[in-house]
Amino acid sequence: MWPISAALVLALDDHLGPPLDGYVNGTQTWLTDDALDTATLEWQLHPVGGYTRPRGVSHHDLWDVVISAVRSGASPDALPLGAEHRSLSSLWEGLECFPAYGAELEPAGLAAAARRLGLAAQAAGLVDHDRIGDAWTRSNRARSLMGMLLEELDQRP
Repeated sequence: MWPISAALVLALDDHLGPPLDGYVNGTQTWLTDDALDTATLEWQLHPVGGYTRPRGVSHHDLWDVVISAVRSGASPDALPLGAEHRSLSSLWEGLECFPAYGAELEPAGLAAAARRLGLAAQAAGLVDHDRIGDAWTRSNRARSLMGMLLEELDQRP
């Protein structure tokens, strides 16, 4: 898992390209094959708890608008997004990478495959996605997904 930063957003764009999908809830998703070709990896840029979409930007266009602003040199604390100026941290908390489609991959293998971003991960390990997803849904998406993931890994800042 990686905390949100302009460097992370640029690394995602440089190494993974545009997301496969951008969801209404703010999540951005990529799928890649790992370096050993043993699993498909899912990369999810998780929205902040209580995420709201910037006015004037559709969920389909959010990534492109953010990348354009970051690449043009806009401050990550005041990105021009539609009718608003928003910080990068008001959109996403961070990135998680995990084996897609219920596949299993040991944390060390996953960490090695995830090095393709060129950025050191903050934390790695196994988590209960079902439990965390259920808790997030029950909170009406107000809870921090990254916080719950890090808490389960005993890595909460």
